[in-house]
Amino acid sequence: MDSLDRILVYPLQQLPFFLITIVIAFTVHEFAHAYFANKFGDPTARLLGRMTLNPAVHFDLFGIILLLIAGFGWARPVPVNRDNFSRPRLMGVIVSAAGPISNLLLGILGSLIYAVLYATGVMDSIANDQLLRAVHWFFGIFIPFNFFLFIFNLIPLPPLDGYRIVEDVAPRPVRARMQQAEQWTVFIFLLIIFIPGLRNYTIQPLSDWAAQLGNDFFRMFLKLFGYGVL
Repeated sequence: MDSLDRILVYPLQQLPFFLITIVIAFTVHEFAHAYFANKFGDPTARLLGRMTLNPAVHFDLFGIILLLIAGFGWARPVPVNRDNFSRPRLMGVIVSAAGPISNLLLGILGSLIYAVLYATGVMDSIANDQLLRAVHWFFGIFIPFNFFLFIFNLIPLPPLDGYRIVEDVAPRPVRARMQQAEQWTVFIFLLIIFIPGLRNYTIQPLSDWAAQLGNDFFRMFLKLFGYGVL
């Protein structure tokens, strides 16, 4: 057990809550891409069975394993054919942004529910220490993780959604240059992710920002419900 704890990003006791979080966060993220692509006239994802909240069709096994042991992973990207859109650039931006925005909404929803549990006295009424700890662990993982996915996916580097948004917004000559350089900018992305020294100045600040966002929304909701701010 101790050796497994050293391998995993989260302690073994918290692993179930992390797994639940990534199942919800990744599934909703990919579903959002598929839903809006279909809504705007591209049925590609729907015909491939990707417009669903069934986690099994969105998960990439290697990406999930890597997430558990390295803190970075991925789901199966939803295929989108922008040629099917009546306004490819505008609708492309919306489809790309739908995934990160879905995680933003999940983070806000998680903060709201957590605050409601405090404001209504539910947290104070939980006598079982293990259950109380489990609730804290779940929201302590679910909220910042979704805010992190929102922020992280807006980075304008391939293969992230932020890059696709910039690509759709950019003028045609700029888009052409971006596509030529894409294979090299992917290496920049990989360096940022996998070199520990760089992660301290790139990924870690984003993680801290995500945690702060979660805390800010939680405290804001507590104030709205008239509960004493912790």
